[in-house]
Amino acid sequence: MRVLGVDPGLTRCGLGVVEAAPSRSVALVAFGAATTPASETVDRRLLLIAQTVGEWIDRYQPDAVAIERVFARRDVGTVSGTMQASGVAMVEAARRGVEVGLHTPTEVKAAVTGSGDAAKGQVGRMVAKLLKLPEQPRPADAADALALAICHAWRPATLSPTGQAATPAQKAWVEASRAAAARGRKGWVAA
Repeated sequence: MRVLGVDPGLTRCGLGVVEAAPSRSVALVAFGAATTPASETVDRRLLLIAQTVGEWIDRYQPDAVAIERVFARRDVGTVSGTMQASGVAMVEAARRGVEVGLHTPTEVKAAVTGSGDAAKGQVGRMVAKLLKLPEQPRPADAADALALAICHAWRPATLSPTGQAATPAQKAWVEASRAAAARGRKGWVAA
């Protein structure tokens, strides 16, 4: 499965593509960032982000696009730009008929490091380790995008887009994950 991760941002939108095997091994395909100058108007900046995301989808042909789910913060300006960048990424994926998955930062950290409380540097180091890179991908937004792609690739392969288990085996996996979470174990848990 090939996944494009998008860490949305108005100034810098991280992008990362991984190829994942059923064995949960992941390989780097590409990473980078779409950057926009603060001197441009918001509409022009969003257009630049949309064009770049669209070009990445066309170039790398992902099976899915994983985007960070925007959450409430006190910095309304940052949240607003992040939400707008997230929206244009979703539109570019939908325009091309590519599945979109939204993941919270805690979910991504837990998937990649085993702890939803991991620091940003720890996530970058684990991304480098998982992808067998000599150093952390730069900028940090690209490392976050790769972490998003890995998280999405590692979700139960046959869960529906809504995250609901469809088969008895999936239901058992979800129940076991929830039971582990209830016992206080850290790690990724199906919603």
